[in-house]
Amino acid sequence: MLQLIARRLGHTALTLLAMSLAVFIGTNLLPGDVADALLGQAATPEATAALRTALHLNESAPLRYLHWLAGLMTGDFGQSLASHISVAQLIGSRLGNSLLLAGLTAALSIPVSLALGITAAVWRGTLFDRITAIGTIAAVSVPDFLVATVAVILFAVELQWFPALSTPRIASIPELFSSFTLPVLTLSLAVVAQMSRMTRAALVGILDSSYVEMARLKGLRPGRIVLRHALPNAAGPIANAAALSLSSLLGGVIIVEVVFNYPGLAKLMVDAVSTRDMPLIQACAMLFCLGYMVLVLLADICSIATNPRLRPA
Repeated sequence: MLQLIARRLGHTALTLLAMSLAVFIGTNLLPGDVADALLGQAATPEATAALRTALHLNESAPLRYLHWLAGLMTGDFGQSLASHISVAQLIGSRLGNSLLLAGLTAALSIPVSLALGITAAVWRGTLFDRITAIGTIAAVSVPDFLVATVAVILFAVELQWFPALSTPRIASIPELFSSFTLPVLTLSLAVVAQMSRMTRAALVGILDSSYVEMARLKGLRPGRIVLRHALPNAAGPIANAAALSLSSLLGGVIIVEVVFNYPGLAKLMVDAVSTRDMPLIQACAMLFCLGYMVLVLLADICSIATNPRLRPA
C-alpha cells in the first residue's frame, strides 16, 4: 500500500511539473505587454525598454521558466510587478478567505449530496429518484456565472434579502449567514448535483450485489444494510465523487468571487490578469492546480485503503 501511495505521489509531482509548464506558457501568451500595462499609455520607448530589462523580460523564455520553477521549489514566488509586494504576502492575505468560502461550501454540500445520493439509490425507480435525477441534470447544465447573476438580481436587488457583495469580515452568526448565503448556495448547487449523482451510481451497484441480497434474506433492516454493508464498500467511489465534485469549486470560485466581489485568491488572480502581473498570476494558478491534485490524491489514497483489490498481493 505504501508503494502504491508513493507511486501516486510521484505521478502527482510529474503532473504538477507539466502543469507548471502549461501555466508558464499560457501566461506568456496573454495579449499585451507587462511594461506597457505598468507604465501606461504615456510611457516612452526608453522607459519601457528599461523596465523590461529590470524585470528580466528580455531573457529567453526557457531561462525565465527555469528561474521561476527554481523559485517555486524553494517557496519563493517572487515579487508582484504591479504592487512591488511579495507574492507570498499577497496570497497569504487572501488564501484564508478562499478557504473559508470553500470550507462553508463543503460543509453544506457534502451532507446534502450524501443524503440525496443515498436516498435516491435506496428508492431507485421511484418518483423521488426521477425528480432528483432531473434536478441534478438541470443544476449541472446551468453555468455558475448565470446562477450567481440571477441570485444577485433576485435575492439582492429585487427581494433585498441578502447583500449583493460578500465579505469575510464577520462579527456574528447573522452576519455570517447574510454575507455567505448567496455565494455558498451558488457554489453548492453544482457540487451537490455532481456528487449526489456519483454517490447514487456507486451505491446502486452495491445494493444489487449478492451479499446485500443475502443480508435482506436474513431479515436485516434496510437502514442497517445501507449503513453497515453498502456504505463501507462504497467509501472509495464516494470519496472519488467528493474529490471530483469539490474540485469543481476551483473553477466556480473564480466566477463567484468576481460576481460577489469577494476578496479571495481567485479575485486576486483575476485582478492580476488585468495588470499583466505574471508572477502573481502564475503563483495563483499553481495553487489552484495543487489544490486539485491534492483532492485527487486523497481520493486515490481512500480508494486504496478501502479496496483490497487495489493493493499489491
